[in-house]
Amino acid sequence: MRVIKSIFVGVIIVLFGGCSDDQAQDVAISSVEKEVEKPFNIIFLVGDGMGLSQLSTAYFYGEAEPNFSRFPIVGLSKTRSGSHKITDSAAGATAFSCGEKTYNGAIGVALDSSSKPTIVEDLSVLGWNTGLVSTSSITHATPASFYAHVENRGMQEEIAKQLVYSDVDFFAGGGHRWFVDRLDSLNYWDSLIDQGFVLDTSSLYTEWTGGDLKPAYLMAPDGMTPKYQGRDEFLPDATQKAIDHLSSKGESFFLMVEGSQIDWGGHSNNGEYLIQEVLDFDKAIGKALDFAEKQGNTLVVVTADHECGGFAMVSERKEGPYKRVYNDYNSLVSKFATDGHSSTMVPVLSFGAGSNLFNGIYENTEIYQNFLEVTGLKE
Repeated sequence: MRVIKSIFVGVIIVLFGGCSDDQAQDVAISSVEKEVEKPFNIIFLVGDGMGLSQLSTAYFYGEAEPNFSRFPIVGLSKTRSGSHKITDSAAGATAFSCGEKTYNGAIGVALDSSSKPTIVEDLSVLGWNTGLVSTSSITHATPASFYAHVENRGMQEEIAKQLVYSDVDFFAGGGHRWFVDRLDSLNYWDSLIDQGFVLDTSSLYTEWTGGDLKPAYLMAPDGMTPKYQGRDEFLPDATQKAIDHLSSKGESFFLMVEGSQIDWGGHSNNGEYLIQEVLDFDKAIGKALDFAEKQGNTLVVVTADHECGGFAMVSERKEGPYKRVYNDYNSLVSKFATDGHSSTMVPVLSFGAGSNLFNGIYENTEIYQNFLEVTGLKE
C-alpha cells in the first residue's frame, strides 16, 4: 500500500509559538512521527470518442459548471495505433491498459498477438482491488482491454469467459448475453458465482453483505439504453457504488469507468445523443472527484481513446432581411465530418496525487507508464 505522510511542522510552529523551545520541539517531533496512512487509489475515466469539442458541449448544454473545470492539470494525448494513423477503441484502450501500441482490434495483446499484462493484473498481484464500469457491454473493447487477451475484439464470448476468471473485484455494465446466450451453448452464470461474484441483472441498488463478495451488475443484454432514450443515473450511480465497495476494503484500488456511448453518438452523427452522454459522463467524473478530494490520496485521470465523428459545434445559418444568409453566433448546431473516428489529439485531465505527471503532449501509452510510476511498479 502506498501512503502519504501529513507533517504539520509549519502549523505547529505557529500554534505553539508561545511554548518554550523544549515544549515546541517535543510537540513537533511527536507530530512528525505520526503518519496518516491512506491507501493510494487510481480512478481512470475514459470518455470513448470524446475529443475537445465533445468535452466542450458540457459548457454550453449543462445546467451547472462542469466537473471538467475542477481539474488543475491538462494535457493532450496522441492516439494513433500501432497499425493505423487512426485508432479503434481496442488498440486505444490496450495502450492505456498495457502500454503497447498495437493493431486495431487487438485486446490486451501486442503487434505480434502475444499477450501483455494489464495494469489491472499488475496491481492485483500487489493486492489492489479493481473495478470496471461501462455503459457498453462489459465485454466491449475498452473494458475488455483491462482484463482480457484476445486477437480480435469481436471474440466477446471468449472475453466474457476471461472476465469470469480474472482478478476484477467489481463490474457493472451491460452484456449478460455473452455469459448465458452463447453460440457455444455454455452458461457462465454458475462459473461467475463459483468465482465469488454476486450477480444482479435487475437492479443496481441491490445491497449485499460479506467482505469477500464481488458485485457484478449486468443490466442489459448488450449495451445499455442511450441516455437520450431514457437511461437512468446508471453511470454516476455505478461509479459511486464501485468507489464505495472498493474503498471499503481498506486497501488500494484501481477503477476504470467508461462513458462508452459518447462514441456511439459520434458514429451515428447524432448531436443530442452525444451531448447527453457527455453530460452523464461529467456526473460520473463528479463522483470520482468528490471522493478524491475527501480521501486525499487518490489520482483521478480523465481522457479518451480517440475522437469520433469529427464533431464541432458551429453557428446556425439563418436567413435575414432581403434573404441574406448569415451565421448566428449565438445559436449552436452540431456538425460532423465523418461517421468514423478521427486522428485528432484528445484531452487528458488529472487531479490529485501524481497528477503532475500527466501534463504536456505525449503518446497514449505514456498514461500506462505514468500509472506504473505513481504505483511504484516501475521500481
